[in-house]
Amino acid sequence: MALEQVILYIIIGVLAAIVYSLRILVLMERRIANMEKHIERLVNKILKEEIKIERKLKKKKK
Repeated sequence: MALEQVILYIIIGVLAAIVYSLRILVLMERRIANMEKHIERLVNKILKEEIKIERKLKKKKK
């Protein structure tokens, strides 16, 4: 009977570790998604500024 309990506790421990790992993975994925959003915003701002600069340079050449 004791061996069965040990095996049961091991299985429960492994399942708990899997659930915890999945939780950590989900949290990391959310953080990465937020970082990607911020990077995308920065890239869009830089792109807008570059377009403005290019327009100004084209006007000066004419």
